[in-house]
Amino acid sequence: MSFDGPRDLRLVADAAVPVPGPGEVLIRVAAAGVNFADLSKSYGVFGGGPKPPYLAGFEAAGEIVGVGEGVTEARLGELVVGVGDGAFAEYMVLPAAVPVPAGWTAQEALGLMVNWPTALAALTTLGRVVAGETVLIHAAAGATGQAAMKIAKHYGATVIGTASPGKHEVVLALGADHVLDSRSDSLAADVLRLSGGVDLVIESGGTLEASLAAAKPVTGRVVVTGLAGGEAAITNWDLVYRHQVQVIGFNLGVLIETAPHLFGELMGELFGLIAAGVLSPIRPTTYDLADGPKALAELEARATVGKLALLP
Repeated sequence: MSFDGPRDLRLVADAAVPVPGPGEVLIRVAAAGVNFADLSKSYGVFGGGPKPPYLAGFEAAGEIVGVGEGVTEARLGELVVGVGDGAFAEYMVLPAAVPVPAGWTAQEALGLMVNWPTALAALTTLGRVVAGETVLIHAAAGATGQAAMKIAKHYGATVIGTASPGKHEVVLALGADHVLDSRSDSLAADVLRLSGGVDLVIESGGTLEASLAAAKPVTGRVVVTGLAGGEAAITNWDLVYRHQVQVIGFNLGVLIETAPHLFGELMGELFGLIAAGVLSPIRPTTYDLADGPKALAELEARATVGKLALLP
């Protein structure tokens, strides 16, 4: 295995079942989430990412089949979802796990620990969205984008979503007030024509220049949640003389590690939105585990809509 992207992933048939360490649980994976971070890791551009060879995947849901020393709350047979290393497998160790909501399947729970917290944090914890504001959400047809649109509408914002033209009907059906072509050379101008400048942008990579140009001067916020479209540079000269906006970087793992109290509050808010029916379970598009490279290649080509999952 190398850093040649998803085409270099290989299915290994003789891997040993991992053993949970102190505070960890072992799950039998029922469904593993496919994310842009998996692509970044496969190309070696994920900050602090693994070196090959490594077990791919980091998000999974399944039944607890073993517990490590000191684990008292988790119960054998309980259906949980969490993040760790080596999710693209039949068994996975999780350092922390959240019970899957009653009535939900393992597939439907994917996103609870990745996409949905990312969307919510970008909008509220960091983005400080309030009713009456306008929010620009890139990659609106993806798993994080779909959640962000629902949450933004719930909090009273006007939503402009971007996606490739073939996904525009999906974005509008999910509640966007407007939808624009994410690949258009006039994207920033189109946003300004619709809004006069947006209050908040959820930037996921590849559209940073347009996001900076579309945000309102001084009060506009641009929350950068990823680099799915590749790296983009911005200088202090740009921020002083071209785009006088607030640029906020976001990394879910860093939030969990350095501000666990904020993450706890975030998850409390998230489950409140679930209880209120704002966010509801959505079945992902599924692939067999052996088709992991295909799923990642289609995600990379922007040929997918919503959440993707691998089934062992």
